[in-house]
Amino acid sequence: MARVVAEREDVIPLLAEVFRNYGYEGASLSRITEGTRLGKGSIYHFFPGGKEEMAAAVLQEIDQWFRLRVFEPLRESAEAGRGIAAMFAEVERYFLSGQRVCLVGVFALGNERDRFAEAVRGYFAEWIEALAAALVRSGRKGREATALAEEVVGGIQGTLVLARAFDRPAMFKAGMKRLRERLES
Repeated sequence: MARVVAEREDVIPLLAEVFRNYGYEGASLSRITEGTRLGKGSIYHFFPGGKEEMAAAVLQEIDQWFRLRVFEPLRESAEAGRGIAAMFAEVERYFLSGQRVCLVGVFALGNERDRFAEAVRGYFAEWIEALAAALVRSGRKGREATALAEEVVGGIQGTLVLARAFDRPAMFKAGMKRLRERLES
């Protein structure tokens, strides 16, 4: 049965789950209509540019969420440690403690990588830059802070992949704990 959706923004989280489950290439129109419970006409009303516009909107929403909940607190917390602690808490919450795949990572690895390269690079670059800025405020030197930020963001992504591959969310939590400890050392 078709679902009534009042706003385009209501559809974006549903689309995100379709892309998260099937990737860009696997997100067929039938899967999109099934996942959103909208008819083709409604989907194209909200996204006349088709699947590419849908994916771009999903990436933009993810970027906005991370900017508000992760990047800005890392940059703006008076105490860098609070911003870093907030980053770990929000990341665990967003990825459902390792049960939810990183959609930006899915797009970075799939055939659609080049199509969305700017958005994907921007997301990871901003995260690394924001974390490095917090690490500098906490006393780390510039290059050391950037290298550590790259290691931690890569570690978060890697532990997320492993937790999903082994279907062991506890692996994600343990990896996050080790990364927190790494920043505290």
